[in-house]
Amino acid sequence: MSAPNQNPDLAEARRQRSLQQQEQIARLRIRMGKIKHKIAVISGKGGVGKSTVTVNLAAALAKTGMSVGILDADIHGPSVPRLLGLTGAQVKMGPPGVFPVPGPLGMKIISIDFFLAEEVPTIWRGPLKMGAIRQFLQDIVWGDLDVLLIDLPPGTGDEPLTIAQFLPEMDGVIVVTMPSELSSTIVKKAITFAVRLNMPIIGVVENMSGFICPHCGIKTDIFPADGGRKMAKQEGVEFLGSIPIDPKVGVGADQGKPFMIEQENSAAANAFNEVVEKVEAYLKQREQRGKPDA
Repeated sequence: MSAPNQNPDLAEARRQRSLQQQEQIARLRIRMGKIKHKIAVISGKGGVGKSTVTVNLAAALAKTGMSVGILDADIHGPSVPRLLGLTGAQVKMGPPGVFPVPGPLGMKIISIDFFLAEEVPTIWRGPLKMGAIRQFLQDIVWGDLDVLLIDLPPGTGDEPLTIAQFLPEMDGVIVVTMPSELSSTIVKKAITFAVRLNMPIIGVVENMSGFICPHCGIKTDIFPADGGRKMAKQEGVEFLGSIPIDPKVGVGADQGKPFMIEQENSAAANAFNEVVEKVEAYLKQREQRGKPDA
């Protein structure tokens, strides 16, 4: 019995779609091949200061002379442009593609906010969000970068899954939490997510770890102390450090001035240096392991 004749139009459509997908993958690999290290910043819970950690880590690395980019992959609630004082900025286009918006210290920034008016909500389902992130990776002219930091939204949904799918070579993820037991319990899901998708875990950052009085300098624990450290120990991952609540950090965030640039001698910056040093050491180890044998 002979097989039924295949619809030639349908077969051609499938062939064209396959060619298009192959071309997209090739462009993505070319763009990402120019970036040495790719790090995602994640959390299972909102409101823990994940974007603040991303922006200040980027600033700290840029101050060492590294070329740094930030991909704001939070499609529904992007905050990186505001944290860097780039609200209202727009991308520029040329023959090679779309260029990132230049930020402080030569950083390269991309966010959905640069394509839409700030007050316009992004009412998108999963496929549209996945398509936007793919375009951010494959169509943006990132150029040569030492580090690309990817600020992901809370949870373990479309955006983190898309990044894991498109960037299997991810160097690792940084998990941000708060000291409270509630936060740590929810953030554990982000660690499990990373493990199941074979994404290396660089470590845990505990944000809002106690309040530093601006007058006397005494630290007061608002939440039970060391929740992030305890969670990291339970999960068998490295604890990168704690960042205290510092009023200067909030003021700087509203003004678009990262504390690692504007308040480099603040309590938050001094504490954050421990995180930065451990991330730098991790990246150096990755580079050494990636070198061919002499």
